Amino acid sequence: MENPTLTQLQNRKSIRHFTGEAISEADLETIFKTAQRAPTSINGQQISLVYTRDKAKLENIAALCGGQTHIAEADVFVGIVIDFNRTSAIVESVGKNHIIEQSAEGIMVGAVDAGIMLSHLQSAAEALGYGTTAIGAVRKESEAFIKLFNLPQKTFLALGCIIGVPTEKAKNAPLKPRVALDSFVMQECYESEKVRNGALAYEQTLKAFRDATGSGSMPTYAEITSSYYADIYYRKTAKSLVAQGFAFKDE
Repeated sequence: MENPTLTQLQNRKSIRHFTGEAISEADLETIFKTAQRAPTSINGQQISLVYTRDKAKLENIAALCGGQTHIAEADVFVGIVIDFNRTSAIVESVGKNHIIEQSAEGIMVGAVDAGIMLSHLQSAAEALGYGTTAIGAVRKESEAFIKLFNLPQKTFLALGCIIGVPTEKAKNAPLKPRVALDSFVMQECYESEKVRNGALAYEQTLKAFRDATGSGSMPTYAEITSSYYADIYYRKTAKSLVAQGFAFKDE
């Protein structure tokens, strides 16, 4: 018997082409209420969402994110904010100082919880028939986003997500393959050689997919990964985090 939840998750794809139709207010509220049920470390609820569907702002966000036109074409942009401003209020209410954001662990907690929130947000939107794409490029110009969304100290925009009604072509686009399952899932211990060999084999898998689907302009695994990971591509992130009250002071 087919499981609709598994089918949805196994067919998830990033959507970058939208019809321009609006998401209903009722559906948007449902998406946000569902996303709010995402787990957070210690139930701290140190994630907030800030969204816009203002077309001028969407165009501005698209420009800030390096000219990603699909952001401007979406109906809604949702910013996923690490929010230690919220937890500061409760910690200070019992006479203590809130300092977790000044540690690597605190930043890890915020980043992990932001990622979990993204997954819930996307799953909820896609369950209602909408398309989504995660937007990590919000960290390219963090200072501009801090101003755009009026983010206070101890908060940081970790990533964004766009939501909209997908075009038929986008909905029917083939699923991009992944690395071989046995180089992704390992029992008992991590197998470095298997992972590395799987990555090299995937280069050929993705090339074959590109050729078979006619998406010849799509970069290969080596091309896209080396274009980012052979460099520090968002060099302002540390500076922006420090300006917002985050730091690595574990010792």
